[in-house]
Amino acid sequence: MREYSIAAIPADGIGPEVIAAGCTVLASLEKRLGDVRFAIENFDWGSDYYKKHGVMMPSDGLERLKKFDAIYFGAVGTPDVPDHITLWGLRLPICQGFDQYANVRPTKILPGITPPLRNCGVGDLDWVIVRENSEGEYSGHGGRAHRGLPEEVGTEVAIFTRVGVTRIMRYAFKLAQARPRKLLTVVTKSNAQRHGMVMWDEIAAEVAAEFPDVTWDKMLVDAMTVRMTLKPQSLDTIVATNLHADILSDLAGALAGSIGVAPTANIDPQRRFPSMFEPIHGSAFDIAGKGIANPIASFWTAAQMLDHLGEPEASARLMRAVEAVTGASILTPDLGGTATTKEVTEAVCDAIHSSNV
Repeated sequence: MREYSIAAIPADGIGPEVIAAGCTVLASLEKRLGDVRFAIENFDWGSDYYKKHGVMMPSDGLERLKKFDAIYFGAVGTPDVPDHITLWGLRLPICQGFDQYANVRPTKILPGITPPLRNCGVGDLDWVIVRENSEGEYSGHGGRAHRGLPEEVGTEVAIFTRVGVTRIMRYAFKLAQARPRKLLTVVTKSNAQRHGMVMWDEIAAEVAAEFPDVTWDKMLVDAMTVRMTLKPQSLDTIVATNLHADILSDLAGALAGSIGVAPTANIDPQRRFPSMFEPIHGSAFDIAGKGIANPIASFWTAAQMLDHLGEPEASARLMRAVEAVTGASILTPDLGGTATTKEVTEAVCDAIHSSNV
């Protein structure tokens, strides 16, 4: 029996709903496979915790998480707590504290989902976006001065280090090398950002020399949005900075039909610390508690977690079950369907146990 310890942090909005659905699906996988167990411990950190204690998680939060094999994360954000407090109080301290420098966001059109792009269907959009997750535009450096005065100033410093850029480039090239098309697009903005982004370009070319079997090209981030929309079949693996990939991956999710199906893995490739897996849809407070949140992103995220834990069979079975359910048009309202979170979850659990999956 292989056992994995998982720290579940449902947090805010629809986070508790979709993480609960994900845990239900993991329990179904346990029963179906018989030789794997997931020991899940829930943590009540998030905005409600902040309102009680003045912090999003306790001061020893990272130390308490270190013992786990993986972290299963919901979402942060609430209308009555500033976003910079919720994000910098929980998610980013985990990502930075555990050096989860590779944010990996796969995107593809699942069966049964009608994407917004004309003449684009299953197989036409199959991407993996690799986001630098530890520095860049979200490094947290900067400040405010002369608050409230006419000359008030705010600075936000983007930091690009040779170590940080090299390791994310190498990760992206290795990932592209492992995929059938062996194709990588490096996203940049070096025409306007002439220091950090020029270094980004230079390091991309240096790392590319290590991977002669990978075809790569370079796109300015604004032109990349056009290419993603008009020529999705021309893309495969994509690497971009913290900010650029954050934006482009939301666009990717929308182009695939809904960000409600889009997953994320925050990876420490050296496995010194637990990696964290989360859907990218955010807390979605407008639908929280209504029972209609799309759990597919949390299921796909769980599949990424299973791959990372070394359980490819469980991951593949979960994704086959998800695709069987979407292919049967059991969809939540964000995808044009009428199914509830519970109904989609039950359908995926049934599919996991089906002899056809």
